[in-house]
Amino acid sequence: MNEFIGNMDIVAKNCNLFYGDFQALKNINIEIPEKQVTAFIGPSGCGKSTFLKIFNRMNDLVEGCRIEGEFRIGGIDIFDKETDVNLLRKNVGMVFQKPNPFPMSIYDNIAFAPRTFGIKKKSELDEIVEQSLRRASIWDEVKDRLRKNALGMSGGQQQRLCIARSLAASPKVLLMDEPTSALDPISTGKIEELMEELKKDITIVIVTHNMQQATRIADKTAFFLLGELVEYGNTDDIFTSPKDERTERYITGRFG
Repeated sequence: MNEFIGNMDIVAKNCNLFYGDFQALKNINIEIPEKQVTAFIGPSGCGKSTFLKIFNRMNDLVEGCRIEGEFRIGGIDIFDKETDVNLLRKNVGMVFQKPNPFPMSIYDNIAFAPRTFGIKKKSELDEIVEQSLRRASIWDEVKDRLRKNALGMSGGQQQRLCIARSLAASPKVLLMDEPTSALDPISTGKIEELMEELKKDITIVIVTHNMQQATRIADKTAFFLLGELVEYGNTDDIFTSPKDERTERYITGRFG
């Protein structure tokens, strides 16, 4: 079993991904630094989410999906036969576009992962639940209704609950697939503030269609097009002086 300790940067070398005969990702090479926010931008269907899901092996669940290349998180080869996929997913959390709380209480949503990993003591679970909800900036809104069904929360609250649920497993990396695209501006702002806070401890990778969001929150930005990584660098550089004409055309709204 490979333990995830130390530096939590993410490295992909010569990444190719196929669905049957269709090649969805083409020779992608990238190094994502730890404890920063890295944004993936690009038109719909260009491979951003597909690439993101490699890093907690969500694509293992897709029939006919074949992946080539080398993928390391914190120096560990995530496709090595010694790598425990459950441990990988504990360390590499995922937040989806659509909030997906479990149909159970707010408390049980957060306690789910710690219980799975063997924590049974109520006092420990209480502490993890409170700490996770606080880190997700939602404790004050829900502390008096922890036993109520999570499905009764607003969309923005549900998404922050899903972030808190991921945090309860103490991940070192958080993958976020368009986490604010279904939310109103106020909820979006809260989640962006949250990312700024979380990156002190966690490596964050976010897929976003919202280029303004990328400029607000991302330290680095990667531009994908038709399954290729066209350009990658500091966010300011990508948006003010892109090196590739295709990047410039996309960020100035001339296609995509």
